Amino acid sequence: MPSPWIFHWSFDPVAAQIGSLAIHWYGLCWGLAFLQADYASQKMLARLGRQDVDVGMLTLSTMVGTIVGARLAHCLFYDPAFYLSHPLKIFAIWEGGMASHGGVLGFLFAIAWAARRYAPGLPLLTLLDVVSLPASLGGAIVRMANFLNSEILGVATSGSWGVVFDRIDPHPRIPVQLCEAAAYALVGLVLFWQYRSRGALAAAGRMTGWFLVLVFGARAVLESWKMPQAAYEAGAAISVGQWLSLPFVLLGIGLVLRSRRAGQIRNDT
Repeated sequence: MPSPWIFHWSFDPVAAQIGSLAIHWYGLCWGLAFLQADYASQKMLARLGRQDVDVGMLTLSTMVGTIVGARLAHCLFYDPAFYLSHPLKIFAIWEGGMASHGGVLGFLFAIAWAARRYAPGLPLLTLLDVVSLPASLGGAIVRMANFLNSEILGVATSGSWGVVFDRIDPHPRIPVQLCEAAAYALVGLVLFWQYRSRGALAAAGRMTGWFLVLVFGARAVLESWKMPQAAYEAGAAISVGQWLSLPFVLLGIGLVLRSRRAGQIRNDT
């Protein structure tokens, strides 16, 4: 008798086909992630009295930076031998392969470049605090897209429960994509509470710091439930994703401590 705790998942990743053009759910989810970020950032900047910020151009710049960074990181960290042998394949983003750590780096470089042009006079850390909340929700949306695509698979379960990705194999697996999406959504709720009740934007870097600590801390924990993402990491005690998460967690801790010290100095004066 089949277990009632086993769920079969078989989903067409193509949302619509227009002639030879295929519109994928994955791309739509990325678009949704940036649309909600654009909307939320406009609302938060308005509360700061900065309606002059060109949020649209900031969103466009960070979208390009995120996609480029995510693609390059996947190629260099997860399958370098293949992409160094086939460099033109780096541009074949429709074949899949995006790494969130590189996406964050690309985002940071892009927003640092764009802030001087489209948000003059606004401290970079304050701008990062503003976007950290929608960024966590965007991460949740992208992980949902990974689930729709039957990718970034979790390890197999005992067989009595789990999700069977019918397009991949017959093994019940931990739906780690949904776990990660839920974790990032929870981070978004924590940051929203910080924003609404703790005056977090008054302490530059606090929300950014907590974003880095919580998002990449959750990522490091959940990596233990994922199938190896890089061929050379099979059997390793610590995965590539966990190694790459560590610097972001440490940077986040540093930003939180910095914001607290700055707050103490203001209170003492």
